[in-house]
Amino acid sequence: MSADNSMQTISRTIQILRSFSREEKELSLAEFHHKLGLSKSSLQRILNTLVNYGFLEKDEKRKTYRLGNELYYLGKLVEEHSHLLTVTKPYLKTVRDRLGESVYLNIVEHGERKCIAFEEGKHDLMTISYIGQTSPLYAGASAKLLLAYQPPEKMTQYLEQTALRPLTNATVTDKDKLLEELREIRTRGYASSRGERVIGVCSVSAPIFNRWGETIAGVSISAPIIRVPEDTYREFVRIITETARKISEEFKFADS
Repeated sequence: MSADNSMQTISRTIQILRSFSREEKELSLAEFHHKLGLSKSSLQRILNTLVNYGFLEKDEKRKTYRLGNELYYLGKLVEEHSHLLTVTKPYLKTVRDRLGESVYLNIVEHGERKCIAFEEGKHDLMTISYIGQTSPLYAGASAKLLLAYQPPEKMTQYLEQTALRPLTNATVTDKDKLLEELREIRTRGYASSRGERVIGVCSVSAPIFNRWGETIAGVSISAPIIRVPEDTYREFVRIITETARKISEEFKFADS
């Protein structure tokens, strides 16, 4: 097999694995064909190989595929050895236990906010996220926080190339107004939002810095607005900014 063919096969394999989502946990050959536009013969060869190595499982009766246990094992290795997750997860649990609300760790990936760690709140009525969830960088505290701390040229490029579509009635869609808010976020050191991405949800987020002062992630807390009076909101700000500072301190003398 030539180098070009090998790269094409690898690219197609990645496309197949990325076709799954929380909404589409099982896919048939026909569904892969429709989503990816690849020939069924090529798809079948790759799918069979992924099943043989445990990266996919096949339901012979339904003729559908789902992610296999081998990916789970590899994912656990990433979690155990990722310095960011190793350092941060105890802090997320501490904040969740202290305030009882959902707490998240977010990064920028492919021009979007992505949740990479999540501690579920303890209330019956709570905000729900999941690892791997993404959202645009212009809406919600966790996203705007990350956008505000992007290098100026990246922020400018993002705003020039992105249409600010309303996700709720509270979403900021005026670029000048958004730029002003992003500057305020950097000045005060945290971001907040009320119902910008999800109606009825309040959120606060603060930046995590590495040893060179670069923003590598954001830690966020969210809760139903009905449960966040002004004094609770101030407590959210105090604890989240304090938590982000403590996490950043751990990276100050880290090797990465």
